[in-house]
Amino acid sequence: MLHLLCNVGSGRLSTVEAHDEELTVDQLAAKVGMTVRNVRAYAGRGLIPPPRLVGRTGYYGHDHVARLKLVQELLSKGYTLAAVERMMGELPDGAMALGVFETLVNPWTPSEPEVLDEFQLAERAGVPHDPAVITRLVELGIAERQDDGRLRIPNPDLLRTGLEVIKLGVPMQAIFEMLPKLFAQADAVAKTYVELFRSTVWREFSDAGLPAEGWPEIQRTLENIIPLAGQALVAAFREAMAREIEIVAYEELGLDPKALPSPG
Repeated sequence: MLHLLCNVGSGRLSTVEAHDEELTVDQLAAKVGMTVRNVRAYAGRGLIPPPRLVGRTGYYGHDHVARLKLVQELLSKGYTLAAVERMMGELPDGAMALGVFETLVNPWTPSEPEVLDEFQLAERAGVPHDPAVITRLVELGIAERQDDGRLRIPNPDLLRTGLEVIKLGVPMQAIFEMLPKLFAQADAVAKTYVELFRSTVWREFSDAGLPAEGWPEIQRTLENIIPLAGQALVAAFREAMAREIEIVAYEELGLDPKALPSPG
């Protein structure tokens, strides 16, 4: 389950908070926006636990709602029903565990995806429309083609940053060549932080048997680790960037950085 940590999300299941509401299968289906037939099918596959029976009527609670919403979320991300069944089967019972898992499967993006057509994208970049450029953006994962021909931009901030760099005069092809390296380095940093969490906080929690009272702390850690990691990364990058710019500037000017006086 921890392999999903690289997809930490900011969304939350509002239904994971404990309450006493109980629903019939029709009410449950209406609440989560499913058909009764789908609810029964998912129940048959073990994706939700059995209801509380009163006579011949089954009553469902917040745990059922949370699980069904999570099923919807996973399916909307392209997971097959078999994969969802496998993941949900490994998930511990309890609302907090559901909340943590939902955190893991939601992409952590600071802005909502955008949808625009190819010509709008070219206009935004300030360049002529070029199908080859669009194809390259799709290959890099910056854009996704939709059935209607338009482009879905999963991370508008990344696109926006690239467009600003292009406007500064950096050739688009140079950016395309740089991006895979940037993504690889970002993956390496992400893996470092994930392994840090996995080998410390999660390992201690797992060794303790995943106690119910520990889930809230795991949730808080997951919610905070990405912004904190981002702050640390930006601080380190700013210092490294200044140092590299200084070195390259001296080299281009034919100066020896070591021979220059310290700024301090």
